[in-house]
Formats: sequence, structure tokens, C-alpha cells
Amino acid sequence: MSQSSKLPLPIEAVLPELLVALRTQHQVVLKAEPGAGKSTHLPLQLLKQNVVEGKIIMLEPRRLAARNIATYLAKQLGEKVGETVGYRVRGEKRTSKNTHLEVVTEGILTRMIQSDPELTGVAMVIFDEFHERSIHADTSLAFCLEIQEVFREDLTLLVMSATLDEMALKGLLPSASYIESDGRGYPIEYRYAPLMPNDRLTAAVAKQIRSLLNSEDGSILVFLPGAGAINQVIELLSELDSDVDVFPLFGQLTFAEQQQAISPVEQGKRKVVLATNIAETSLTIEGIRIVIDSGLERFASFQLKTGITRLEQQRIAQSSAHQRAGRAGRLEPGICVRMYSEQQFQQQPKVPEPEILRSDLSSVLLEMLQWGSDAFSCSHWLNVPTKAAIDTAKDLLNQLDLLSDSGTLSVLGKQAQALGTDPRTAAMLLKAHSKGAAYLQCAVTLTALIEEPERQGDNLMHALQRFKDGHHQKQKKVQTRMSSLAARFSSVLKGSTDESLAGECLCWAYPDRIARQRKPESENYLLANGHGAQVDSLSSLVKSEYLVVVDLMKSHRSDSQVYLACPLDVVPKSRVNQATYVYWDDKKGELLAEERLQIGAIVLESKPTQNISEQQKSNALLDYIRERGTHALPWSDKSERLLQRIRCGQAWMEEETWPDVSDSGLLDNLTEWLLPFMNGVSNMKTLKKVDIHQALTAYLGWPLNQKIDEWLPERYTLPTGQSRQIDYQEGKPPMLSVRVQEVFGEQASPTVASGRVSVVLELLSPARRPIQITQDLAAFWQGSYHEVKKEMKGRYPKHPWPDDPANHVATTKTKRQLNS
Repeated sequence: MSQSSKLPLPIEAVLPELLVALRTQHQVVLKAEPGAGKSTHLPLQLLKQNVVEGKIIMLEPRRLAARNIATYLAKQLGEKVGETVGYRVRGEKRTSKNTHLEVVTEGILTRMIQSDPELTGVAMVIFDEFHERSIHADTSLAFCLEIQEVFREDLTLLVMSATLDEMALKGLLPSASYIESDGRGYPIEYRYAPLMPNDRLTAAVAKQIRSLLNSEDGSILVFLPGAGAINQVIELLSELDSDVDVFPLFGQLTFAEQQQAISPVEQGKRKVVLATNIAETSLTIEGIRIVIDSGLERFASFQLKTGITRLEQQRIAQSSAHQRAGRAGRLEPGICVRMYSEQQFQQQPKVPEPEILRSDLSSVLLEMLQWGSDAFSCSHWLNVPTKAAIDTAKDLLNQLDLLSDSGTLSVLGKQAQALGTDPRTAAMLLKAHSKGAAYLQCAVTLTALIEEPERQGDNLMHALQRFKDGHHQKQKKVQTRMSSLAARFSSVLKGSTDESLAGECLCWAYPDRIARQRKPESENYLLANGHGAQVDSLSSLVKSEYLVVVDLMKSHRSDSQVYLACPLDVVPKSRVNQATYVYWDDKKGELLAEERLQIGAIVLESKPTQNISEQQKSNALLDYIRERGTHALPWSDKSERLLQRIRCGQAWMEEETWPDVSDSGLLDNLTEWLLPFMNGVSNMKTLKKVDIHQALTAYLGWPLNQKIDEWLPERYTLPTGQSRQIDYQEGKPPMLSVRVQEVFGEQASPTVASGRVSVVLELLSPARRPIQITQDLAAFWQGSYHEVKKEMKGRYPKHPWPDDPANHVATTKTKRQLNS
């Protein structure tokens, strides 16, 4: 991570202002482009100039960056890591009593805060690369803001980022000093090379690499969406000249392999580094002059409906593209080749979606409950997850027995939070500990194997056997992790792990992922959570009727793909429940009930029953409606019209307190508005008799159910004394279809919503064919009416077509009828 001496670092221009702000303010936001020196030069200056007296904690989103930044900073001070500068990542700590600056990964800071809410001895917390918006960074910042507010006004927070959502941050940190470091050390030349329709990304990237190696100097950093694409490009580059080395760089590699990718090459050699977005930030890869950006990334997105994470590929945000390009301009003038067009770049979102809006929140919620809150306060969080996402997390914590009946952490939940592992493995470890040493050793081994996967087969028992034989790909890491976990229980590992306990242990961690084969030796399974899963047809797992699925990913198929599972010889009795299941049978069009022995959605035995309560019937009916949507209800024309009137009222009279009658709002509140009118419903015949109009009217409540007829009348009385129905449609103005003679004498268009909205008049001929649409009747009388009159008078000579319609008597009669 060398810094060039040719040009001053951009951060140096704002350093005096920044240091003053850090000495006088307790919230500072720094915006600086890649290569400005914010992660390297600035921390050195903070140390050398003694800006703060206590310890400085600096957060990095990735372990590789944390280690390398700490190593570089220590080297600049002429020291070893662990003296003035140290680091702490999961399973590894290099600090001492003299450590003044500690570089940590984000989960570590959360642990520090939970163990010491006042952060005793810490003077400053630096949030590096905050634009990545990791879920841990958001959580740590929220906690630190509360620490500032309640315990430590003197705690200094420095948020550093290459790109900022400045308006959002100013809302979160209104009193902060905002400092921007302009420009970069070296210029970058941008080239665009969009793929042709039939081009394969990997082939196009390999071609671009060969071309640049022939035409340009320097080494190349290539950003690809995932390890699969990286390995394909490596194969395509197998015959490069001997003076070019090719290295992969992604999260699953060992630390040594990652170091090899970022270290300097031998004299006279060049290198090509094929990386995921791990290389976007906080890393200077020696010798890089050229960046090739695929414009793609793969990210994990948690699916609320299935409770399963889906690995998706998408175009990167503009801020990420800037980050990637910045790798080229760190040490000398560089080149960035984008494998997409400039127009595509402009169409990409400005910033990526925050991780907290697309992740499983169970770990965060566990931390928040220990912190003393389950509410995502807008005053401390940049983005607040949906209620559905929070409820899904609560449901999992409940299944793991980590919550009490009141929704706070149970005794087991508090112990799980203190362990600092994933909630699932924490629950397994704690329950295993209560069962004895053999169970604990098995759970410790499984946790370490899950945290350090080989990606060598999908049967966890095979990985366990390889570990016992000493042949696991990450043997030392697994052993180190096991010792660390065992020490937390003051336990010493002895002898060999009893693999016969594995299935039972894993059921404590993955109760929702117990799976049963749909038919013998099939690759398709049904999970306890009701969703499908599929193993590889050649997998040894197909020999097992039951599995506990540890790792699976939602794919483009209906069933999720299993990546790691354990055969389950015997389902623990504690997982089998007896329950009455009431459901709507579509074929029969009625409610049916069964007595079932089941593991979640997996039915082991069932028999029909008539012994069900009214509450069970109601719940089943509402579940059916929620599943099918509002169209499952017996809507009449009258009830549909009332629904549209209410929705229009919400849009036009926002100051009134309307109930939520969107489709989702109606489905979320079925118990409140529909259930009182569902008495006696047990089949399609009785369901069709439910009066939805009456239910909606009651849901409106007084006085809205009376005022709506005044504000948004269903019918309009014409000058002739007759009335016509007004058509209300959400998102459109109200419309009234009427023959033109029936509105003679009207000076202006009718209005609704207390005069705020004019009714669109669809004016019809005597034969009730449309001749004009207007929302301004007065203007029509004075203008285009006269053209219409010329044409219509010839077609309908028996009907009146006066010269002054605004002052003529309205009629439905012909001229002869009027004169008789």
C-alpha cells in the first residue's frame, strides 16, 4: 500500500481544516475520492499530531482491508502491527496495551459497544468507506449516536466516504462539519466498450485484457461479478506470456492467496488481478494502471416470503463505478475501460441500495434487543426496514427460543447475543451446552465447519469426516475457531466429535429447514417452512429421506438450491407437533379440517375432523383471502364503486383520516374490517353472501361514512331533475357521461371533494355516442360547442341545438315534444 511521492495526496489540501474540525466538533463527515489518502494518510496524521488523547477505532467493511491498512500504517511508523497500530477481525487480534489506533471490522465494534456501552478509553470512532452502507456500519453508527446522546458527548465520530447521500446524512447528523476533498492524485482516461448482443462477458473481458496487455503498460485490475466468472476468465487467459501473472481476488480465498493478488510482482513482470467488489475500496494493489469494469456485481438479497437468501446479479451503482475507476488513478495516470456504454452508466442508480433494506435482520434485531430497543428510530438510522422484514426476523428468533413471550430477549437470547455468533449457531451451541460435553463438542465442530466452508460437496457429514481425518481444506482455521468457541464455555475439546449427534444439534439451529423428501430418492424436498428445496441429482444426500439444510440459495427455479445439508436419521420428537389444520379447499369450495402430526409444513400423518372452533374457521378464511388477494372477495358493482370513491377521497382530501383501502392495506387489516361480517361463512355459497359494501361502510366509520356522500356523491342530479352515476377511478378525475342537451343551462362543470376537483364530462349525442370530453364546461360552451353544433344539427335535426346553451333549458326531449 505504498503512497507515491510524485504528487501530494488530495487529502493534504483539506487536512488543516479537517484537523481543526476534529478538535472542536464531535461529528465530522469527510467526502474524498478513492486514492485521496483518507484511509492511510489521515490516520497517520491523527496519530502524529495527537488530535485526540484516547484510543481511535477505525472500522473497515472487510477483513482483508483491515489487516492491510493496519500493516501499512504500522510500517509507516517503523513498527510492527500490534504496537501503536493494531487490528482485530474475527478469530484474529493483533493489539497491545500501547495500541492507540485499532482497525476493526464492523461486527467487532458492535461487540465492543455491547460489552462497554460507554466505550471507555475510546476518543474517536472512524467509519471508513461508509458509502458501502453495510448493515454492520449502519448498526454501529446508530449505537454510537446513541452513546453520544446518552453517555459520551465527548466521543468524536468521523464518517468517511467516497460518495455521500449528503441530504440523508445531514438529516442524521445535522450538526456535523462537512468537509470535501476535491480531485484525485492522477487523471483517469475513460473508455467505453459495451458488449454486443451475442457477446459473452467473460470472453469479451479476456479479449479486452489481451488487447490492453499488447497496447498499454502497467498491470490490470478487472472487476467481475463473482468467483464463477473469475475462474472462467482465468481459463481463457491460460496461454498469456510468461511475464504476466494472473491472480484471483475474492472473499472465499485464503488470506495468503488474497495477499498474493495485492502484493508487488517480480521485477520485469506484470499482473492481471481478477476481482469481485472486494477490491473496490481501501486497497491499493501494487502496479495497477488499468481497470476493466464489467459493470456487474452479485449480491445477497433476503427473500421475506421464503426466509431464504437469493444471490442476484445486477448493474452496479454509479458510485461503485467511480470507486472501481479510482483504483486506476492511485499511483500514476490510469485507464478505466467500462464494458458498457456511457448511456448505460447514466441510467444506473446513483448509489446502491443499503444492505439493511435487503438483508436478514435477525442478527441486528438480536443486538438491538440487547441494546434495549426493537425500534429503528429515524433519528439514529439512515434507512428504516419494513415492518415485514422486522417481523420475519422476530419470527426466526422466536423459533430459536431467543425471545420471551413479551418480545424481549429470553435468558437464552441474552446468552446468544453475548456469544457473538449468528443467532442460529448461537442457539445450537447454547442448547448443546445444556445437554453435556459431547453435544457441545459436536455443536462447536459444526459451527466452525459452517463458518469456514470448503465448497467441496453439499454433505456436511463428508466435511466433518475430512476434518476428523485431517484433510479439510481449512483444517487449521477450523481448529482455531473450535478452540475459540469452546473457550467461551470454559470447555476443553477432547477426543473425536460424535457425528451421530450432528442432526439433532443442527435442528436447534435450523428448525425451519428440516426437510423431507417428496418421494424416495428424489432430489426434491419440502422444508418445514413450507418452501421447496432441491439437491443435486448426483448428491449422496438423495439417499436420505430427511435432511437439515444449512446453506441454500433461492434460484431461478421454484425450489431453492441446497449447497450444504446434513442427513437426519431420526427426527427429534421435540420437533413433531400435533395440530388441527383448517384450510379452504378450492375444488370443493369449502372449509375443511384435519388433525395432523407435522414438522412445520411437513405433514407426517393426517385424518379429517369436524371438531373446530369459530376462531379456527375465521383464521383459515382470512388466510385464504390473504393468499388469493382481494379478488377472492364477492365484490358487487356497488362495493367496487364505494372502494374507488374512498381511494379518490384519500388522494383529494388528504387532511381527512381515511382508512388504508389499498389492496395491501385491506389484506393487512382483514380482522378489523371484514371479520365482523364473516359469521357463518364456511363455503363458497355463504362467502358470496358477505356484504362487502356494508363492511367498507363500517370500516370508514363515523363521520366519514356520512361525509363521503357529501364530498364524493355517487350520483349527480342534472338540471332536468334526473340523476346520473359519477364514475370514480383511482388516479383519474371523476367522469360523468351525459347527453349534451341534459346539461344545457349549466354555467360550469360540476365539482366534487368540496369544490377541489372538477368532474370530467363525457358529452354524448342524442344517440348516446361520445362527441366531446371536457373538464371545463364554460369554455366548451364558448368555444368548440359551436363546431359540434354545426355537425350535430345536421345529424340530429329533431333535437335542440341552441346558440346560447349556457342559458338554455336542459331537456331530454325533441323539439316537437318541447313545443307540444
